[in-house]
Amino acid sequence: MAIEIKAPTFPESVADGTVATWHKKPGEAVKRDELIVDIETDKVVMEVLAEADGVLSEIVKNEGDTVLSGELLGRLDAGATASAAAPAPAQAQAPAAAPAAAPSEGGEDPILAPAARKLAEENGIDPNSIRGTGKGGRVTKEDVVAAVEAKKSGASSAPAGKPSAPAAAAPIFAAGDRVEKRVPMTRLRAKVAERLVEAQSSMAMLTTFNEVNMKPIMDLRSKYKDLFEKKHNGVRLGFMSFFVKAAVEALKRQPGVNASIDGNDIVYHGYQDIGVAVSSDRGLVVPVLRNAEFMSLAEIEGGIADFGKKAKAGKLTIEDMTGGTFTISNGGVFGSLLSTPIVNPPQTAILGMHKIQERPMAVNGQVVILPMMYLALSYDHRLIDGKEAVTFLVTMKDLLEDPARLLLDI
Repeated sequence: MAIEIKAPTFPESVADGTVATWHKKPGEAVKRDELIVDIETDKVVMEVLAEADGVLSEIVKNEGDTVLSGELLGRLDAGATASAAAPAPAQAQAPAAAPAAAPSEGGEDPILAPAARKLAEENGIDPNSIRGTGKGGRVTKEDVVAAVEAKKSGASSAPAGKPSAPAAAAPIFAAGDRVEKRVPMTRLRAKVAERLVEAQSSMAMLTTFNEVNMKPIMDLRSKYKDLFEKKHNGVRLGFMSFFVKAAVEALKRQPGVNASIDGNDIVYHGYQDIGVAVSSDRGLVVPVLRNAEFMSLAEIEGGIADFGKKAKAGKLTIEDMTGGTFTISNGGVFGSLLSTPIVNPPQTAILGMHKIQERPMAVNGQVVILPMMYLALSYDHRLIDGKEAVTFLVTMKDLLEDPARLLLDI
């Protein structure tokens, strides 16, 4: 019985998608609930699973093709078995010759399909050691399978008791060569670029700065981090939870910073949904902590950790990233000392955290070395005045420099 393989139903905010990777070829056997194809949208990668055991009989939409919600991708013969005459995948014919030792080009993390990343982690394969054969250099599941086979072949031929020496990484471009590589921009990165340009062209965007003495929070974290982790089942106490709690309180006091603009209307939100910018292999994504005003420090840290794991595995859903009334971006984890973040429309403000840097500060007439962090608040001047923006940052500074106020709600 022929079963149609169709694209997932996209939410209203997603117009179409792109076929990113086919994990099966026509004639190959497929098991029920096995990943067949990835569909990349401008927000997430959506996986299409097999509805039954059978054989992939036809591919209608090839990698790189644009598809609409529910559009036909291919066909599956349910109950059929793979023919002995069916052509085997190219990677399976000569696994030992697969270019498993080639590093990813440009020295950056490779683009992995979710199933490929999972398989690589399960087999201890470094994704950077695999050359992707998918569209735009994407590492497919078949590439990882070939690398696993090559690894096994190399291990079996090595002398017992002597680990094989790692092969020297060959340079991508020979010295002196004027070589270029052209790859298509991912839909996510293209969408991010579009929204950033839109924000800069449609908003009266300004940025105000302040600095925070991080010593009180660092002392509190150092004192209680082990007890916190033990109490909350392995959830680690970081800095982000303090900033989220301080932002929630500051947003309550300055509701305009928590508002959004819809056409000619201003929408004031009676809740605080905080977006936390997370770096992923596909680009910057902003999952949302819903009703952050009701969350404890442990719940915030646990939620952010879960978002990080899902982003790394390509498992973030559209629901995870929809909405948000305010965004926090932490460039400090990459070493940024100061920046001017761009507002994520239709929100009207974004907070930028930065690197903690020891600096000489004047305290009660004495020069003291303190761990300081610059904070940046970019805001839409159409809605937020300078007084509101500065007051918001001062409120955050006061709360962070005296974290007991966050617990006492004063």
